[in-house]
Amino acid sequence: MFAASTKIFSIFKIIVITNIFLVSIIHAASQNPNPSSDKNDNPKADKDFYQYAFDEAKKGLAEGGIPIGAALVHNGKVLGVGHNKRVQEKSAIKHGETDCIENAGRQKAEVYKQSVLYTTLSPCDMCTGTILLYKIPKVVIGENQNFKGNEELLKSRGVEVVVLQDAETTQMMKKFIEEKPSLWNEDIGEKD
Repeated sequence: MFAASTKIFSIFKIIVITNIFLVSIIHAASQNPNPSSDKNDNPKADKDFYQYAFDEAKKGLAEGGIPIGAALVHNGKVLGVGHNKRVQEKSAIKHGETDCIENAGRQKAEVYKQSVLYTTLSPCDMCTGTILLYKIPKVVIGENQNFKGNEELLKSRGVEVVVLQDAETTQMMKKFIEEKPSLWNEDIGEKD
């Protein structure tokens, strides 16, 4: 009798554990029914939206500033664009990404969680923190040859990082760093 009830109890435990496992799988699937489907997971769209960031970088350079631009896109709509304004506004924190998010205005948390940030240069620690704070799930970077920010931290926190290695962006940034090394070092917090 004792052996039979122990066997029944063991079978009951297996059934309960299996049901819990299946319920958790069903719940996870209902949260994201098609995990490979992403409205912004399109190289052509990435390149098209990236152009907004690149145009902002050129605007910043024309203003005498540092050529880094960004664009925040939600479901195919540009919410905001911005560029580095540390020189123009004598700001300590107006990098391209932070200016862009500021210009996008206040958004609900779920909007950020469904957005893509396009930036011309690999994000520095401050901009990486901003991306993580707002839980932006995808960042498209123009280039990371002249400066590689904290991409590994973004990836480790589940952010999809796409690097375009855009030749025009790389050349623009390289030329700027060669012509204004002191200003560049100041921007990234390095000693001259």
